[in-house]
Amino acid sequence: MLFTADHDDIRRSLQKFIANEINPHVDDWEKADIFPAHELFKKMGSLGFLGLNKPAEFGGSGLDYSYALMMAEELGAITCGGVPMAIGVQTDMATPALARFGSDEVRREFLAPSISGDFVACIGVSEPGAGSDVASIKTQARSDGDDYVITGGKMWITNGTQADWICLLANTGDGPVHRNKSLICVPMKSKGVTIARKLDKMGMRSSDTAQIFFDEVRVPKRNRIGDEGKGFTYQMIQFQEERLWGAAACLKSHEYIINETIEYTRNRKAFGQSILDNQVVHFKLAEMQTEVELLRALIYRAAEQLVAGEDVTKLATMAKLKAGRLGRELTDACLQYWGGMGFTNETPVSRAYRDSRLTSIGGGADEVMLMVLCKMMGTLPGSKGSS
Repeated sequence: MLFTADHDDIRRSLQKFIANEINPHVDDWEKADIFPAHELFKKMGSLGFLGLNKPAEFGGSGLDYSYALMMAEELGAITCGGVPMAIGVQTDMATPALARFGSDEVRREFLAPSISGDFVACIGVSEPGAGSDVASIKTQARSDGDDYVITGGKMWITNGTQADWICLLANTGDGPVHRNKSLICVPMKSKGVTIARKLDKMGMRSSDTAQIFFDEVRVPKRNRIGDEGKGFTYQMIQFQEERLWGAAACLKSHEYIINETIEYTRNRKAFGQSILDNQVVHFKLAEMQTEVELLRALIYRAAEQLVAGEDVTKLATMAKLKAGRLGRELTDACLQYWGGMGFTNETPVSRAYRDSRLTSIGGGADEVMLMVLCKMMGTLPGSKGSS
């Protein structure tokens, strides 16, 4: 069994926190195009939510990954996509490699305050010319004595305008593209770091997303996570938690939209009967609920294997792919049943329609997930076993 009574205790605490401290403010944060990350994260850190599976010596709870997955699923009950995504960046995207491979010194400086909620973190991988193609990043961190001097830029950086530090992937050598990169913790107040602009997005409105430039930014080499040249490998490992998080966070949000659509269509009348009474509607909603439950089973299986120390690249990739595809199909179908009201910004289904679209792009586009799977299956042209 993946979850226990201990999981349920934390789950109930998190549900209460979301109901009292997050959902009452979501509409205001969506209108403002930002939420107060430092204020919210400090509250979450004080309750232990930001370090469930992080080392106890740095303020975490030292629990296994199943607790982090449970939290990701519960965050789906937040009535927007932007806030849970920002929390996920803090817990499952910017900090896993630091927690696993960072020196004690760098973990004390960056991980501990991220767990306590005193620091807001962001992850700097994507660039204007290198989104899902991580190997093609151009940002350079050249060696200068005991320092790195960083030049380049990052794009689509969640938490970027509020972050205290960025987990930055940069080229630290001239070797092969998979062995010339390092992950470096860079304070955002460092001289030469510029937040170029806050992006105006279609969805995820309450989450701030930035374009960031680095102009001769000097940071000590002790800020590097793990070994030089292993950053690509560390990031690929980190991606597995990110992709599982992204899939798990969809579950309750999908169910919420299904339930909201059931309620709306039950009360909306057309041609002498409720919209819900039409077979095409109630059959489709039953099908969508089934798909959500199938996705949950896949995610839970991947989580069990991850806790057991197994490589979950294949299952995490499948879960991420399926979550994105299902989010597009489900929200499109439900919005249709809301009719004209579905096309207004005042309904939950329109927000879900906009927010869920990112799942098929962020953390690796659907097409990249398919390439990974085909490579593992031996069917990708040029891969071992393909014709």
